[in-house]
This record gives sequence, structure tokens and C-alpha cells, in this order.
Amino acid sequence: MKLFPAIDILGGRAVRLLYGKRDKVTDYGTPIERAMLWSDCGAENLHIVDLDGAFDGEAVSNKYISEIVKKTGLFVQSGGGLRTLDDIKKRLDLGVNRVILGTMAYENPKLFEKAANLYGKQIVAGIDAIDGYVAIKGWTDKTEIKAIDFALKMKQMGINTIVYTDISKDGALTGVNVDSTKEMSDKTGLDIIASGGVSSMDDLRVLKEKNIYGAILGRAIYSGNIDLRQAIKEIYAL
Repeated sequence: MKLFPAIDILGGRAVRLLYGKRDKVTDYGTPIERAMLWSDCGAENLHIVDLDGAFDGEAVSNKYISEIVKKTGLFVQSGGGLRTLDDIKKRLDLGVNRVILGTMAYENPKLFEKAANLYGKQIVAGIDAIDGYVAIKGWTDKTEIKAIDFALKMKQMGINTIVYTDISKDGALTGVNVDSTKEMSDKTGLDIIASGGVSSMDDLRVLKEKNIYGAILGRAIYSGNIDLRQAIKEIYAL
């Protein structure tokens, strides 16, 4: 299972949000400082989100992302504020390995499909769910489409990888929603990256046992509930 330490950028700072709320923020310094710390711990991958872009629909953190890509040399996947093909191209031109598209996939599926055709495996579908239903626009709007049904539509468009976030768990250190993540993996056959609620090594061990493709590590590694260096050594050795 692949581990993706997270760096969420808001106002030029590395932050964590509680339940995805913009006003429930904890500051953890500059994005590059955080990226270098995770790199020093042995990380091979990073998950970077432009939160300003996710909330406001306009990417503003590219300069920070570019700095991280250049200085760490790690595999980087990134989302937030990507609404047009030009947005996607600009993000990929930074050296990002793949981009995560959520709101676009829901609001403009034709454009999303075009992006998938243009960039292939560099496009990842980001599916954020509240009570099993897709949420968009930085988690502020709940739709009437079930997350699994939406994932199957993405599969038809040629998508191989999905970042699946249970918003009710995100940033709360309450444990990952293993059942819904496993169901998503089993019913779609896609590579599912679990996001939201990973709070302990036990969560990672269970996800590994369930053959989940990857997991994003957020508040747990910022708070020290999970020692990233130790997690990498153990999970990659299993």
C-alpha cells in the first residue's frame, strides 16, 4: 500500500482543517518546510491540495507546489482549483505527476472526459462523500449522486485511480471508514486511495489487509498520532 503524506495549502501556509471547514484551521508552517520534513521521514509520495482553489475555484498555490516538486523530487499528486484544461496543464507543467479532479468531474463530465483522454493515468478522480453521497466545491455542497455510482461513471471514462474521502471523518482522528472504502474498491475494481480519518497504525494495517491501494495521511502525522517514519517502514515491509 502506498502512503501519501498530505500538505493542504491555504493562504500560503500548510494547514489542516477539521471536517473540511475553512474556519477550523491549524497552521503548520510553510508548505516547503512541511514537504521537506515528510521527505526526510522517507516519504516517496506527497498529496498536495490548493485549498484556496478548492474553495474559490481558482488555483493560487502553484508557486508553492512548484517549489515542492523541484526541491523534493518526490511523486506528487495534486488537486484544488482545477476547473479548466488550462488549469490542469499548468499544474502538470509544474512537474506534478498526476492531478486530482473532483468538482469538474461532477459539474462538467464532458470536460473531465476530455481531460482523461488527453492525460490518461495522470488524471485521478477525487470523490468526496457525505453519508455516501458525492460532495463538491471544497465539500460545501452535497449532491444526490451516490459515491459508488459516480466512481463507476469515472471508470467508464478510463479513470484508474480514485481518491476517496469520507468528509465526516476528515481531520477528526476518529478512524478511517474501512467498510465504505473497501466497498468502493470491491465494486469498482479501481485503485482507491483512502482519505479522511486515518488516525492510527491500526487503521493503516487494516487498509493494508483489505488490499486498499493507498492512504493519505493528514492530521495523524501532524499531531504525532502516527510516526510517519515508522509507518513507512512497517507498511512498506508488510
